[in-house]
Amino acid sequence: MNREHLILMEPVRLALQGIVDRMQSRMMRAAYSSIAREGGDCAAAVFLPDGRLLAQARSLPLLLGSLIPAIAGLLQRCPVAAMAEGDAWLMNDPWSGGTHLPDLIVVRPVFGDGAVIALAAAILHHQDVGGVAAGSIPPNATEIYQEGLRIPPVRWRVKGEPDPGIEALLTANSRTPGNLLGDLNAQWSAVSLGASEMAALRARTGAPFGAVCDALLAQSERLTRKALSAAPDGEWHWQDQLDGDGISDTPVRIAVSLRKQGDALTIDFTGSSPQTRGPVNASPSSMMSAILFFMRSLAPQAPNNAGCLAPATWILPEGSVVNPALPAAVNARTATLKLACNAMLGAWSSGASRDPLAANAGVATVLSLSGARADGQRWLLTEIIASGAGASAHGDGTSGVSTDVGNARNTPLEVIESEAPLRVHCYAIREASGGAGRFNGGHGVRRVYELLEGQGSVSYRGERHVSRARGSEGGGDGAPSAARVERSDGRVDVLPARARVDWSAGDRLVIETAGGGAWGEAMPRH
Repeated sequence: MNREHLILMEPVRLALQGIVDRMQSRMMRAAYSSIAREGGDCAAAVFLPDGRLLAQARSLPLLLGSLIPAIAGLLQRCPVAAMAEGDAWLMNDPWSGGTHLPDLIVVRPVFGDGAVIALAAAILHHQDVGGVAAGSIPPNATEIYQEGLRIPPVRWRVKGEPDPGIEALLTANSRTPGNLLGDLNAQWSAVSLGASEMAALRARTGAPFGAVCDALLAQSERLTRKALSAAPDGEWHWQDQLDGDGISDTPVRIAVSLRKQGDALTIDFTGSSPQTRGPVNASPSSMMSAILFFMRSLAPQAPNNAGCLAPATWILPEGSVVNPALPAAVNARTATLKLACNAMLGAWSSGASRDPLAANAGVATVLSLSGARADGQRWLLTEIIASGAGASAHGDGTSGVSTDVGNARNTPLEVIESEAPLRVHCYAIREASGGAGRFNGGHGVRRVYELLEGQGSVSYRGERHVSRARGSEGGGDGAPSAARVERSDGRVDVLPARARVDWSAGDRLVIETAGGGAWGEAMPRH
């Protein structure tokens, strides 16, 4: 690489990061649904024309990594040579690179000098895309056809204008068609901003642009290999389990082996349970999110691109919970990804890391609350609730925080109560839920909702009702999660880790998320 390219690397890296972060910000500002606008359940990134991830927003790892196979799936269907200015593609199919069906992906090609120079992508969790349950996350689904409208890569816009047939199909299958179109337009706005700014960056940089992009990817690879080389060679294992699959209470095993040799790493999920009947299966495109997060954590100072994946080889056994066959149900894959991420971090911490950590709670509780008001008007609200982080040798774990592949934000109570006939009676840190030790695990969260009018339905996707986040170096485990519906007549319905239940005005839903593990044996505190 010549001196000019070296000089341009850092300015281009910073410019790319600014572009994707502005894409993210625009998408959230323009989004209709609170899950995206307030919760940040969306992500943006830009890719090179051959599908390599060039830069990603500092947003939600759960969605960012999955964009890599989504772009690969699109390019299999439509090579860049067939793309035109103003085109946009839409998809959500987990077997074409998607995650689960509410996560719609929009991709727009970026043109410069008459050719595609990049691809701008945005993914957003939509309130509803059909299926048997409002919110499209039925915890008792047994096949993907029950979860909503499945969309392989299709051309959604031509010369910037949406295809009316596709939009008619989408809105006909959604319980919240206005929100769906509004959020899609927010994604279009984000990728359009990315396209204009990427074209301008390419024009400012000139001919060296491609070489500088290659150099940034190589730098990320080099720094990740350097971090691997500094760790001892070896093989380390970790195993965790899900509290059933939503159909059966039989634990679902998540097993990983890390084999590190020199500057290369193999991530092997052999030993994980076969694919389940319930919806906790995670497609390989979803698993990419956990793998990318883990690899980025090895060299966080490296450029924020796919170069970190070059030293890694991953094994996802076919027909397993981490690589299911069609038509597996997948809507509850978040818990699987979080425990997979926890397992990789746990295995690495047990042998390769000089700074062992206790396990994070590994929970991102997802609620989809829906119903009808007394006047018959329908409503729908989706929310993500955080848990506790594991402790380390340096201090207590953080309470009430999204960990691992999670990074969703709290939905303000004012927004919840303005969008739905709900009153939130409690939103607090769940004291004493973090493991006890020299440094305590972070505590989970407690929320109490009351339905004020009409009838409603709750789709609850939790985790750690039975298993616990493991402590480290003699520290205690975190407390498990709990959920229940307290009926207005005094009855109490205790919910399992995944449940769908009806409720009526005056009933209260109580959610208590798990705590993180502690580090070290407990010592008196003064």
